[in-house]
Amino acid sequence: MRYVASYLLAALGGNASPSAKDIKKILDSVGIEADDDRLNKVISELNGKNIEDVIAQGIGKLASVPAGGAVAVSAAPGSAAPAAGSAPVAGKWRLGRLSWVHGL
Repeated sequence: MRYVASYLLAALGGNASPSAKDIKKILDSVGIEADDDRLNKVISELNGKNIEDVIAQGIGKLASVPAGGAVAVSAAPGSAAPAAGSAPVAGKWRLGRLSWVHGL
């Protein structure tokens, strides 16, 4: 994902066909070391394509993917419901993996 995002940043910045060097420069600016195999795969897949068309195709594909939503769960009979205004669960987002880490 970071390689695609860097490619898109370079393209949005006016570079119609970003090179590996361009993408590495973006990744290096935020302290990420690039994997040449993955980087070259992204470049080979996107090279010569119109970014707006690629995004439009991706949005169409994402429309068919079910999005995980919250599920309403009722309390079991006899169990105590959480108090109104109770403190939120402590945690933080881990950006590299897009996951929630509880208890931090």
